[in-house]
Amino acid sequence: MSLDGDISRGLEKMRIRTPADLGALIRDYRTKLRLDQKTLAQKVGVSRQWIVDVEKGKPRAEIGLLLRTIGALGIALDAERETPGGQRDASLSRGPDAPVDINSIVASARKKRK
Repeated sequence: MSLDGDISRGLEKMRIRTPADLGALIRDYRTKLRLDQKTLAQKVGVSRQWIVDVEKGKPRAEIGLLLRTIGALGIALDAERETPGGQRDASLSRGPDAPVDINSIVASARKKRK
């Protein structure tokens, strides 16, 4: 099973599969907002060199700092599961107004205890 992240920029979505993809998105969005690397680094609370490394696709960047960076740029992260046929399963990606079937959740929990 593979988990891919979709990054939303307004109504536009971009599939992120590699650290380089995420770095390119951060660089693209930063330049569209007319921020230099130093200014973004100050907003996020990291060094300018950290921004440079992430934009180059540094594979071991700390997830918390990456989330803070995309948040500072106003980018939303949404993950969906792909099924074997390439179809996407949106059941993992529910908005705050998505209906919840509490009865099925309780029934599932009870089955696990038995």
